[in-house]
Amino acid sequence: MSKRELADGAPAPEAERPRVDGEEVPVIQDEGMGEFEDPFEDEIESDGEIVEGDDEEGDMDVEDEEAPPPTKAYMPGSAPLEEGQTLVPDQSAYDMLHRMNVTWPCLSFDFLRDHLGSQRQTLPHTAFLVAGTQADTAKNNEILVMKASAMHRTSRDDALSDDDDNDEDDDVDEDAVLEYKTIPHLGGINRIRAAPTTTPTSDLEPCLDPYPVATWAETGQVHIWDVRPLYNALVQPGTSIDKKKVNTPLYTVRAHQTEGFAMDWGGVLGGGASGQGGHLRLVTGDMHSKIFLTTSNNTGFTTHATPFESHTSSVEDLQWSPTEPTVFASCSADCSVRLWDVRMKSHRAALTVDSAHPQDVNVISWNRGTSYLLLSGGDDGALNVWDMRSFKSGPKPSPVAHFAWHRAPISSVEWHPDEDSIFAASGRDDQVTLWDLGVEHDEDEGAGEQPKGPNGEPVPSQLLFCHHGASDIKEVHWHPQVPGMLGTTSSDGFHFFKTISV
Repeated sequence: MSKRELADGAPAPEAERPRVDGEEVPVIQDEGMGEFEDPFEDEIESDGEIVEGDDEEGDMDVEDEEAPPPTKAYMPGSAPLEEGQTLVPDQSAYDMLHRMNVTWPCLSFDFLRDHLGSQRQTLPHTAFLVAGTQADTAKNNEILVMKASAMHRTSRDDALSDDDDNDEDDDVDEDAVLEYKTIPHLGGINRIRAAPTTTPTSDLEPCLDPYPVATWAETGQVHIWDVRPLYNALVQPGTSIDKKKVNTPLYTVRAHQTEGFAMDWGGVLGGGASGQGGHLRLVTGDMHSKIFLTTSNNTGFTTHATPFESHTSSVEDLQWSPTEPTVFASCSADCSVRLWDVRMKSHRAALTVDSAHPQDVNVISWNRGTSYLLLSGGDDGALNVWDMRSFKSGPKPSPVAHFAWHRAPISSVEWHPDEDSIFAASGRDDQVTLWDLGVEHDEDEGAGEQPKGPNGEPVPSQLLFCHHGASDIKEVHWHPQVPGMLGTTSSDGFHFFKTISV
């Protein structure tokens, strides 16, 4: 699969435009980088300036409203939407749902670890993230360091007062706030990843340790930046920033001769499971099938001169093993999935699964709880779960789970950070799906009683949830510190949500 383009800020098709409380969300044409618009009227804050969505309707007399048209559950791919039909989110299925539009679409984003604590449940939620733009011209691109706060619980009119366990403030469906700082970036950003770091413990004294973030530029270079000053400025407004220092990369990987998408960090800055005393490892793969390793030490970053070569086409994704610091996995447009060990002097793949998908293998995710499970998604729209203990010489292994629900290429997959049976996937069919391998099929349920999928086949028992309302979804990620919270980026902005299913 070659470069995956985005529409230049195009709004969602009319048929897929969401509605809020029965009213159609207006389409707002954005002009210029630096302004955000939220169709749910979330507040957007930048360097002290707040831009609010217009509220022209005011209070409405419920008695004067016409009865809303009947609604029914939408089954993806079963039938095209008829004229006048729109997709409306079922608010009762979400604990939280916020959407934020940006002027320039972003192919990629990543959550940042913050000082607010792990396993936090209390709403409203706050999240820090980085994203990279795909602007109209190379010089207009930026790295966005963002803070999304005041993300309140989704109001449920039918049961708002029934849940006595919720704090009163949790049930207020108020506007969220988005603050951001930027770093100029020459060229569109194909992928952006934040390095694993130790989590700050408090905001009383700003953390001064670097927070490296890598960007894969369409110019064919990989840049590493320190976003810690911008993060600190979002935590404590008024914090001074040395723009000259911030706007200069810590390091640039110049070994690639063409652009790419594949990228993953290993190790932990400041110590951790890698046992390398804070040494980071970054692997990057390009469209000419080459993979380069960049490592860090006390003096900075170094890119190893010899590439890893076994793929015969574009390297689409890379993942470090969560338990073995020298092992990583890759997938490619040559339809294969491969395992590598950086200690091998040949720089060739140690194990290979050819034809892992009948078409390009776009994305992979390594399970952090059950380290022998690898998830892959391809251009065929299929999701395969592999037991890597079967990766060995001999007959081609078969996936231990196979799902063919999506009707377009898979664009992103990611295992839940804490629940090793759950994963999320997104596809170019404009949906995000949540799956649980721990759910078993009920043999006693008759075929006629099961809901049917797009082609008339039973809906997989492991399918927990389908999220719609975005166009051309590029990435989906779980928040590492807020259980069950997901974020997505697409051609028409960001979604942050928690479902009742996970």
